[in-house]
Amino acid sequence: MSGVTLAVAPQKNPDETTTVSSAPNSQHHNRQQPAIGGIMGSLRVIELQLVAFIMVFSASGLVPLLDLVFPALASAYLLALSRLAFPSYGGTPAGSREIFQGNALFRFYVMVGTIISLFLPLAYVLGGFARGDEHAVRSATPHLFLLSFQILTENVISGLSLFSPPVRALVPLLYTVRRIFVIMDWIQDVWINNALPADAQYKDFAWYWFGRALAIANLVYFSINLFGFLIPKFLPKAFDKYFREREEVQAKTAEDKRSAAASNLPTDKKES
Repeated sequence: MSGVTLAVAPQKNPDETTTVSSAPNSQHHNRQQPAIGGIMGSLRVIELQLVAFIMVFSASGLVPLLDLVFPALASAYLLALSRLAFPSYGGTPAGSREIFQGNALFRFYVMVGTIISLFLPLAYVLGGFARGDEHAVRSATPHLFLLSFQILTENVISGLSLFSPPVRALVPLLYTVRRIFVIMDWIQDVWINNALPADAQYKDFAWYWFGRALAIANLVYFSINLFGFLIPKFLPKAFDKYFREREEVQAKTAEDKRSAAASNLPTDKKES
């Protein structure tokens, strides 16, 4: 997950490419990266359960209307881009759709992002339910809601040749930008709008500061991911891959036209 966007490309067997996006919000890793592949595989198994879980929150009124409609608006925009601005050129095989391949340090970065952006916020929300802390649940749920839709969107489009590299790269970018604003609201909720009771015990104190630290950690991680990876590295690589594919297709088309024109010449002209 990177962005932290965690995205896992659809796989039919262990040898196929695993996609990790966001991040690091988007990135793709192959079978030479077993550590991330194991985590991502587990995420693929639970992602529908995660979305169903978050949808329960949204039905309970815990997710603002703008965040509820954002996935639909983003999906419609991505579809429009795939048709009008960046159409896909020739179905790229699933094993060669990766846009960015990182080293061991990058994989560690993605793993840390997965923990900070998914597992800890999910634990925070569940803990809020257990403690009866509706404020904690309401603060972190929009982030998890958007993240779950980002995971699904990345998984779906990574398995379809309909979507070109720029469109795939824009998924973590769009969701990360929106989620940074959501996290800023989360920070305001836990740092400004939530006061620690005067008779709070040690466990209440620890829980209070855990929520504060988690919100700050997500803002720092996603800001680094957006301005240090997605914009300067991931997006340019996606466009570079796209334009190289387009040039190859155009060159092949021109060559086919020349071959067809040569084969249609009269026999006497060919002999002369």
